[in-house]
Amino acid sequence: MSTLLQDFVDFGMKVLGAIAIYIIGAWVIKRVKRSISKLLERKKTEPTLASFITSLTSILMTLFLILMTIGALGVNTTSIAAMLGAGAMAIGMALSGTMENFAGGLIILLFKPFKVGDFISVQGFTGTVTDVTIVNTKILTTDNRCIMIPNGALSNGTIDNFSLKPIRRLEWKVGVEYGTDVGKCISAMVKIAEKDQRILNSEFQGAENPYAVLSSMKDSSVELSLRAWVKAEDYWTVNFAINKELYERLPELGFNFAYPHLDVKVNN
Repeated sequence: MSTLLQDFVDFGMKVLGAIAIYIIGAWVIKRVKRSISKLLERKKTEPTLASFITSLTSILMTLFLILMTIGALGVNTTSIAAMLGAGAMAIGMALSGTMENFAGGLIILLFKPFKVGDFISVQGFTGTVTDVTIVNTKILTTDNRCIMIPNGALSNGTIDNFSLKPIRRLEWKVGVEYGTDVGKCISAMVKIAEKDQRILNSEFQGAENPYAVLSSMKDSSVELSLRAWVKAEDYWTVNFAINKELYERLPELGFNFAYPHLDVKVNN
């Protein structure tokens, strides 16, 4: 009875110690989570990434606390840790694709190649980013389709972000007939661009005045290129507007568009 009583007292002390460890550990975990959340908030970290980091930290610390609590009861935790490691490896192998997307999501959220609201072109799709999660990114295409792209593919592929810079350069290529007065045609094209108030000039930082050049001489045409800078949000509207102006105004000014043709010379 004396031995049994001593064993009971020892076990009771272990239980009390384990409870104390768990309570103190839970309090520490709560404080650490709160500190991490405040730190990430001060750093203006992406909300999705901040939530993931906080949750991951909490899970890892909780697992460590559980192992400590079990160890305080006198249970050998080596085998438990080995089982947890083997289970994690098996789950990782089974979810290799998902883990790749997790890693890709972390890369995107950390380095921010794009953000919600940006107009991007990725994986053959072009549209506006509507949501960035830890596993996939959603974009809304110009024809109102919602596309969900895995972050693993995004982090390993090419991303064309049209919204990253405040201004963009437009280029219009016009083919005119051989024999056209190129100098006058270039002047006319530049005047057409300058009349549009959305076209930027050299006074805007990073922009240049609109200009035109003879870019190439092809089989059936002389190709002229008109280049101008616009704000990113005006890109498509200005592009279509100047296209229309060039098509309507140049023939009125006596500059004819070229088309593929073949001259045949017959000798008697």
